Amino acid sequence: MRQKVVISKATIDRLPLYFRTLRVTKEEGREIISSEELGRRLGITPEQIRKDLASFGQFGKKGVGYYVHELMRNIGEILGLDNNWNIAVVGIGHLGAALANYQNFITLGFNLMALFDADEDVVGTIVNKVKVDHINDVNQVVKERNIHIGVIAVPAPFAQEVADKLVTAGVTGIWNFAPRKIVVPEHICIVNEDLSVGLSNLSYHITRKLL
Repeated sequence: MRQKVVISKATIDRLPLYFRTLRVTKEEGREIISSEELGRRLGITPEQIRKDLASFGQFGKKGVGYYVHELMRNIGEILGLDNNWNIAVVGIGHLGAALANYQNFITLGFNLMALFDADEDVVGTIVNKVKVDHINDVNQVVKERNIHIGVIAVPAPFAQEVADKLVTAGVTGIWNFAPRKIVVPEHICIVNEDLSVGLSNLSYHITRKLL
């Protein structure tokens, strides 16, 4: 039986950076990029880049570099970006509306399929060509539109309730922007984006430099 290779979280976290840089390089009309140049653009050593990529197979050609389109496609497949995930945003306030209008969802292979809110003044409005449904309809809509990922952009007190509704409806992943920890079953993948924590960390580092 083939032993499963364990990839470090740090390596996985760098893959989206490689993908983004390769996409920009492709838009510049470049067909080949070296690990040295890729490293300069990202502030990562060429050795680390080669080690990261070697975790998934053999890429590039010695003495030539990496073929941009090919490596971008390979990393996209590793990240699962070729799966065309359907997503829904819950909470169409300022942050939720901004996320709903995020144009890179499409370029990354994510499809905005549904929006939800509990405010009757918001329900029925159109954001980025998608009609806002009531959160009470989440179970039906998630199943009908085959939603894979739920994005939570509601105030903290409502986040757990929304997460529970999304899990019951059948999503397999949650992207949580609410500033609180939410509990989900083990089979649900979750990523937390606490903006207040990010700003606090930035404030800390700026303060240290001013001392």
